[in-house]
Amino acid sequence: MLRAAALAAAGLGPRLSRRLLSAAAAHAVPAPNPQPEVFYNKIFINNEWHDAVSKKTFPTVNPSTGEVICQVAEGDKALETLDNGKPYIMAYLTDLNMVLKCLRYYAGWADKYHGKTIPIDGDFFSYTRHEPVGVCGQIIPWNFPLLMQAWKLGPALATGNVVVMKVAEQTPLTGLYVANLIKEAGFPPGVVNIVPGFGPTAGAAIASHEDVDKVAFTGSTEVGHQIQIAAGSSNLKKVTLELGGKSPNIIMSDADMDWAVEQAHLALFFNQGQCCCAGSRVFVQEDIYTEFVERSVTRAKSRVVGNPFDGKTEHGPQVDETQFKKILGYIKSGKEEGAKLLCGGGAAADRGYFIQPTVFGGVQDSMTIAKEEIFGPVMQILKFKTIEEVVGRANNSKYGLAAAVFTKDLDKANYLSQALQAGTVWVNCYNVFGAQSPFGGYKLSGNGRELGEYGLQAYTEVKTVTVKVPQKNS
Repeated sequence: MLRAAALAAAGLGPRLSRRLLSAAAAHAVPAPNPQPEVFYNKIFINNEWHDAVSKKTFPTVNPSTGEVICQVAEGDKALETLDNGKPYIMAYLTDLNMVLKCLRYYAGWADKYHGKTIPIDGDFFSYTRHEPVGVCGQIIPWNFPLLMQAWKLGPALATGNVVVMKVAEQTPLTGLYVANLIKEAGFPPGVVNIVPGFGPTAGAAIASHEDVDKVAFTGSTEVGHQIQIAAGSSNLKKVTLELGGKSPNIIMSDADMDWAVEQAHLALFFNQGQCCCAGSRVFVQEDIYTEFVERSVTRAKSRVVGNPFDGKTEHGPQVDETQFKKILGYIKSGKEEGAKLLCGGGAAADRGYFIQPTVFGGVQDSMTIAKEEIFGPVMQILKFKTIEEVVGRANNSKYGLAAAVFTKDLDKANYLSQALQAGTVWVNCYNVFGAQSPFGGYKLSGNGRELGEYGLQAYTEVKTVTVKVPQKNS
């Protein structure tokens, strides 16, 4: 059934994508609603809503209060702010805006990602076709549920594939709402299927299924290992992985101090630190270290923590109790291993999963907080002397997702951008994304790329066709 749908999907073009965008725009909510009604909490298969075969459900929780929003159908083998906790203004102005740009961008590729004609020896005409891979299993995370859904759907649909997507168990509601927009936009049944559920069951089933031709995963490096193994031990399906990071953010002594402090703050605390590319290792050159630390602490203390539906709020809760406890555990280890806690370090509210913006100084490379991905609002500031030294220390990590350098010296910027082992290097900026520019990691931060023309490659098979001709006239 899915393979037949894959062939039908090969005819998808910009028209259906534009209809999806129009439907999304029509349903965009311009003002915050702290408790919107939830209509879509089942499994979306073949454009219909289904209970799980097992009839199991699981609760999705409001991280601001710890209260259950609703029960969601749990897939097995056989509304962003409410669900995720990020400030409403950020979800509406940043996430949604980037989603629309991503879908528009890939709608434009639907009739442009084609093969080539190839001159070969002899009386032969040779050309290539870019054909859909087929059934694409996609597993998305909870930190940017709407945006990650667009990053996955865009290239898969533009190249004519069908999708079975598992949304994160922490944040299923946005993805399920989009499923209804997909049906409203007129997509044929079976082209997009949305399955809420847990990784060890629904996610594992996608990674190991013999009829899934490609799997795309965004999440932890540990789970990425498991998916690669499952894919290899089943049908050798194509795999792209966007995994963890421990990104270095290098502040040279000649940097614009005001700008560098603010950008470093946003690089770490954006989305409550719940970003795979967060600038969590801030390397500061020694002659400006003291001033940079003082300013960073002042900025962190001024960060507004509170109700994510309040327009003044910069900083909402962590996504769930598990992450909340994990982050507090890392803060504890930082103190125990000798890092200097300069601000924050504890819960920021009596209920919900709020954590104070936290800054550590005097951090050494060997400390746990300097090596492991915290995925929370915990900044680590490290001191360095020379540019050669910081390159070695920055690259001394199992991760290689992103990096940044702040300097007014073009030679230093060029040297560092080439020397750093990372899939993305930002110069005098951070967290700048465009649907046109690829994103992905080196080393244990994953393989393959998302976004841009590069993001289409993993969703097609290249077929070479060679035809005997009577003679060549060129």
